[in-house]
Amino acid sequence: MVSPQNIHISEFNYSLPDERIAKFPLEQRDQSKLLLYRHGEVSEDVFSRLPEYLPKGALMVFNNTRVIQARLHFRKETGALIEVFLLEPASPADYEQMFQTRRKCSWHCLIGNLKKWKDGSLKRKIELPNDQCTKTITLCVVQQQNAKQATTNSHLVDFSWDDESVSFADILEAVGELPIPPYLNRETQESDKRTYQTVYSKIKGSVAAPTAGLHFTEKVLKDLDVHGIQREELTLHVGAGTFKPVKSESLEGHEMHTEYVCVKRSTIEKLIAHDACAIAVGTTSVRTLESLYYMGCRLQENKDASEHQLHIDQWEPYTMTYTLTPVEALRNILEWLDRNELSALHSSTQIIIAPGYEYKIVKALVTNFHQPQSTLLLLVSAFVHGDWRKIYDYALSHDFRFLSYGDSSLLIP
Repeated sequence: MVSPQNIHISEFNYSLPDERIAKFPLEQRDQSKLLLYRHGEVSEDVFSRLPEYLPKGALMVFNNTRVIQARLHFRKETGALIEVFLLEPASPADYEQMFQTRRKCSWHCLIGNLKKWKDGSLKRKIELPNDQCTKTITLCVVQQQNAKQATTNSHLVDFSWDDESVSFADILEAVGELPIPPYLNRETQESDKRTYQTVYSKIKGSVAAPTAGLHFTEKVLKDLDVHGIQREELTLHVGAGTFKPVKSESLEGHEMHTEYVCVKRSTIEKLIAHDACAIAVGTTSVRTLESLYYMGCRLQENKDASEHQLHIDQWEPYTMTYTLTPVEALRNILEWLDRNELSALHSSTQIIIAPGYEYKIVKALVTNFHQPQSTLLLLVSAFVHGDWRKIYDYALSHDFRFLSYGDSSLLIP
């Protein structure tokens, strides 16, 4: 396998005019354009006709994560505005527990206007609807000094509030702001709360939407069923690192972000039944599915590995040689779940997929059009064996809309 560390990110640049970036979605999600790349040939259709291009009996895998209202704003007595951006939970570390927690919790956060928040606590009065009346609580935030950071530039922040009946989810619902992508260059609008979620989103935890799924409607999902396409869901909580540009000249200097995954036992079984072949909706589903192979290989070497030890490092696919088939790797996970009496696998991945990577499980991909010089574009290039320019040249010359709220593509190498 070719090592991707020496890839120069400048080779994955293209001109993306601002007017080609979709600032808002189409009113009807499934009327977006669909680029079709099949065995080297490019054409187009409308997204609502996607099911017609998929083989009957195939397995399609969706990421059911739900975007949280991760931006919180506090104003100091001096008038300075401080933004606290939630990255990942610290205590409790479990996402589900975090949103139900009462009184206090801790998060790894990015902090905007940090210089103005040198020390001390920030407070904000919050009004929450309560049956027939409104209750007022006080939310307090404090930085933990010298705490271990989850990522570069992140800070550990303690939250506390003075009402046992209020959960952290209630607070975010009341005053949190949905974090739309920075390249949209606009303020979050009320409509984004609906349009920046997939129709099948369930599990709260992402700070960015798995945008390939934004094109699906209930009608398209039903049409998939009619066409005999089986559907499964997994969860990867998308982190802010998904927007992190590759700033180093070569890929070797880029640190891939860690994201947390959850895959149910029944999904592993379904994958095995489909000979470890899947159609992935979005790059987050790709990263999860491909990480499963390496987790299964880890278990071949250490059957008693902990969930933490199953974390996949970014260069592992390129530095380790594994001989297991994808089905054998998935069976290792299934046996591990049974031994530990678990109904789902919870772990994390830092995998980077770039040219030189050999796909194990994903055979077709539904995805949007990504930023120049991004790790997502590298993933697409690896999938289409370097043919990404043909795809992107077609999209640019045929009025496709780009990035999160833009149009979609179906890639079949």
